[in-house]
Amino acid sequence: MILLINIMFRGLNKISLDTKGRISIPTKYRSELSKYGSNELICTIDIDQCLLLYPKKIWLKIEKTIMELPSLDKSSRMLQRLMVGHASELVLDSHNRILVPVELREFSGIKKSAMFIGQGQRFEIWNYQSWNQSRDLWLKKSDLALTEQLRDISI
Repeated sequence: MILLINIMFRGLNKISLDTKGRISIPTKYRSELSKYGSNELICTIDIDQCLLLYPKKIWLKIEKTIMELPSLDKSSRMLQRLMVGHASELVLDSHNRILVPVELREFSGIKKSAMFIGQGQRFEIWNYQSWNQSRDLWLKKSDLALTEQLRDISI
């Protein structure tokens, strides 16, 4: 019998970047990350002006799916250019830090403070002020339109 390990990242942490642009992976995620058997991560951009951080094993599956999209479709090419084109390979150093490339920091507006958010099998990294503004805006929305799939979920 094969047991599948369902690794899930959840929760949020306010973090700081050092002067070189490095962030420390919060302690509570380190043991889960180590279960992927590698210290390699992939960081790319998201349409919400935040960064997405994946264990490399997870990213490779996503990247394959994205690159198999029809290349003559404009939306597919846009997604490929944005997600795969901005993808950067990062390596955890001996202090559990990653160096976030300057281009990705500029895109997301992350300078000193950031919010590090577990989202299942990936993380989101937000500019701290942008996260708070977006979260507050989402909480104020009273016109949340649920898709057909979401209508049957009870929380």
